[in-house]
Amino acid sequence: MRTSSVYLPDMVGRGYKDFWHFKGRYRIVKGSRASKKSKTAALWFIYNVMKYPGANLLVIRKVFRTLKDSCFTELKWAINRLGVSPLWDVKESPLEMTYRPTGQKIYFRGLDEPMKVTSITVEIGALCWLWLEEGYEIFNEADFDMLDESIRGEVPQGLFKQLTITFNPWNERHWIKKRFFDADTPNVLAMTTNYRCNEWLDAADREMFELMRTRNPRRYQVAGLGNWGIVEGVIYENWREEAFKLDEVHNISAIKSAFGLDFGFVNDPSALFCGLIDPIKKRLFVFDEIYAKGLSNEAIFAAIEKAGYRKELVRADSAEPKSIARLRELGMPRVRAARKGPDSVRHGIDFIQDFEIIIHPNCVNFLTEIGMYTWDKDKNGNTINNPVDDANHLMDAMRYALEPFSRAGAFSFD
Repeated sequence: MRTSSVYLPDMVGRGYKDFWHFKGRYRIVKGSRASKKSKTAALWFIYNVMKYPGANLLVIRKVFRTLKDSCFTELKWAINRLGVSPLWDVKESPLEMTYRPTGQKIYFRGLDEPMKVTSITVEIGALCWLWLEEGYEIFNEADFDMLDESIRGEVPQGLFKQLTITFNPWNERHWIKKRFFDADTPNVLAMTTNYRCNEWLDAADREMFELMRTRNPRRYQVAGLGNWGIVEGVIYENWREEAFKLDEVHNISAIKSAFGLDFGFVNDPSALFCGLIDPIKKRLFVFDEIYAKGLSNEAIFAAIEKAGYRKELVRADSAEPKSIARLRELGMPRVRAARKGPDSVRHGIDFIQDFEIIIHPNCVNFLTEIGMYTWDKDKNGNTINNPVDDANHLMDAMRYALEPFSRAGAFSFD
């Protein structure tokens, strides 16, 4: 077998020395966008699976379908960056990676199928490492405890058990803060990183963060510096996460479907809200979502068609008439513009605040947005009657969707 040498610091870069060498039980990294946290974790896992014969890795996200375009892709990138692709078998069905010389494996699972998480057995060595990506998505601390318990038992000499969590710190009320950042717990590395340690950003990337710093200081604290998002003046409080059965909800006599679409592209995601509303008992069930950046109108249509919602009545952002017309041409005859009325955002919020909102665990982006959807403040720090215009794409789409039910259709929402 041919061998080659790489200088690891050139591959990884700076800012993660403690992360790289820590061998305690819990390694927790919150960071801003472009802080290298996921890519550094991917490099660490590929390098160390090869370094430690007998080590196997379990990669987890809340929803399994999100793994392929996140952790799986990051790990493939790490294999290529380290120049070791001939040593790895990479399969997409099922998602799995195998280190050829020893048979060690990297497994991928979602918390939406908990039995597949707890039933993993390995053929070679031990399951000693777990990577939980986007840990912020896990709102129930008991779910993490279940993962913690899955990394158990003896490991071969020289190995160590470790759970790694990487995430963006959107909400200071999250259990991760209290458990790992506020408490003085042994065997924990809790660190914060940001884009400033990423030496591979170009001038345009850094200019984007500078613009964020001056134009949106609140967002810059989280998305730029990796600080905890301070949540004050939350708009929707009467909501909960619940794994309801869609068939049972459909059987409610008064139930009606509600779909809303907010357009995005480069910096903002396109977002489809999928809900069922019970106007009699004032309940709103959020059962699905589409949420992705960089989607053309054709890609939006393809995603909606694949999800099975092409024929549904979809209320879309009226600021994009060309996009709405294009979706009709492509085969969505019932997509229409949400009308705009005076003070429409406020009226829409008032209407929704009267509802109990039940959110399926698969709707991870909706759960993230609703938890940090807050009232804005003026320059003197006083709360005003407008929501913060940030990370609100599904919140907007929800208002569009519920337009026909709000005050007999008298209002619609921008």
